[in-house]
Parts: sequence; structure tokens; C-alpha cells
Amino acid sequence: MSKNAEKKSFFSRLNSMLKADFRRMFTTPLYYIMVGVSLVIPILIFVMTTMMDGTISVNPTTGEETVMEGFKNVWQIIGAISGDSSAMMAMDITSMCNINMMFFLVAVFVCIFVSDDFRSGYAKNLFTIKAKKDDYVVSKSIVGFVAGASMIIAFFIGALIGGAISGLSFAMQGINVYNIVMSMLSKVLLVSIFSSIFLLASVIAKQKLWLSIILSLGIGMLMFTMIPIISPLNAGVINVILCLVGGGIFSAGIGVGSYYILKKTSII
Repeated sequence: MSKNAEKKSFFSRLNSMLKADFRRMFTTPLYYIMVGVSLVIPILIFVMTTMMDGTISVNPTTGEETVMEGFKNVWQIIGAISGDSSAMMAMDITSMCNINMMFFLVAVFVCIFVSDDFRSGYAKNLFTIKAKKDDYVVSKSIVGFVAGASMIIAFFIGALIGGAISGLSFAMQGINVYNIVMSMLSKVLLVSIFSSIFLLASVIAKQKLWLSIILSLGIGMLMFTMIPIISPLNAGVINVILCLVGGGIFSAGIGVGSYYILKKTSII
């Protein structure tokens, strides 16, 4: 570690690290591909489910008929209303193919973004000459949050476009604009927790991208059911506060874990 790096304050080092990370994120295709995919996914989901709505499939073994049910309105793809246990616990296509899938896309982004540092040797060079491991963890957590928030917002915009193309209803039953804004804000704030978890998996795996993705998706699936509970479609300010406070506490705690893993293990 150089003497100049040691003398710099934490915020000075972090500012430098953030500039480098954001410059890298905004000048590589990965970020734009992920945001573009997030925009297109809800459009494809709405178009396909609308086309298949009402179709009947027959189990050749039992002869049992299953009727395909699509989305009834645009807001279903954002989430379910809390208190509607049948909707929140359902395992049909409308409950699985929704905005919460984006958290898995965030996992892929964070894993690739961090793994590239270790595979290219950039991380080793970074820690040797100008950065400390706490700068790295905080910077990557912030970049992961911004990228994830962009994907959530892109999905929402895509949902509005897809709903209009498919002719779905925009009627709000049991909710209003305030609830939708609070729900979206809650989901965006939850990204901070998930991005920190994915960063932890990435620093454990380091250059092994396949391992970081497996770890991230595995943990993500375990926590997937908490997303609709904490950020329902009829969310209010209390949900936002819970996500904000919980996100801050959990992100800090998980970030400390990432820091110590980097500190106690080999960078290579």
C-alpha cells in the first residue's frame, strides 16, 4: 500500500473509487444490456400471457385440464395486495413472472462486475497501490444498488408499455398511485440488501464467476418470498421506512463480512 493511499481520508478514497466504478459501469455494455433486458421482459411477459390467456392444456396421463390464466391488469406484475393470501402465496405465472424477478438479474450483474476485477488482476493491483478493502466494498455496494435500482425502474416502465400494447386494464382496485409509488420505492430500497449479499458471494468466489452466481441465486431464492411481504402493491410509508432502515442495517452488516473476507483471504 502506498503512503499516499494511507494518508488519504476514507471519503477521499471512496470518492476516487466510486468515480472509477461508475465510469467503468457506464462505459461497458453490461449495464445497458441488463437495463435493456429489464425493460423488454415485462413487455414480452404481457404479450405472451395475453395471447395464451384462456387456453386449455390437457395432462395426457390423467386427462386433467388446466386453464391458462394471464394478467387481468397491469399492476399485477408489480405485486400482490397484502392481506390477499391467495394472491401472495400463489404459484401461478402471474405471481412468479413479476418485478421481483429483477433481483436475480441484479445478482448476475454484481457477480460479473466483481468477478471481472479478480479475473483481470485489477483488484490485486487496486489493493496494492491505491485502495483499501473498505473503500472497495462500499463502492461496489453503491454501484450494485444504483444498477439494481435502474433495472427495477426499467421493468416498471416496460410494464406500462407492455400493458398498453397488450390492452390490459390500468384500473386500480384496492390501491392508488400513492401505494404504487411506495411499493416501487420499497423494492428499490430492498436492492441495497440484495446487492450487498451478492457482493458477499462474489468476494467469496472471487474470480470463480460460476460459483458467485450459484451462491447469489441460491441465497436470493431463499429470501425471494420476503420481497412481496415487505413491498406489497398496497405499500405505505411504513414499508418504505422498514426497507430503508433494514436496508441500511443489513447492508452495513453484510458489508463488514465482505470486508473481512477480503482482508483475511488471498486476492488471487
